[in-house]
Amino acid sequence: MKSISRETLEQWKTDQTKFQLIDVRTPEEHYTHNIGGKLMPLDELIRRSHEIKKDMPVVFYCRKGIRSQIAIQRLLEIFPDGDFYNLSGGIG
Repeated sequence: MKSISRETLEQWKTDQTKFQLIDVRTPEEHYTHNIGGKLMPLDELIRRSHEIKKDMPVVFYCRKGIRSQIAIQRLLEIFPDGDFYNLSGGIG
């Protein structure tokens, strides 16, 4: 599973690299603190998988990085060629 550090993510933003950022936490967690990702809670992810971009890297995040790993594992079963990254350590 590919991962990305917070520093590299910030560099992608600075370099204007095209990517999609997805928050797999709960709505409550998202509204309390987020880093700009699209909210797609883990329990809705498969049902909403049509909203995930297929033509660019997709970075998934949660609080610690565990739910985002689960999200990627589930999605790779459907999209084995997906360019998915887990935000290492989450957003704390």
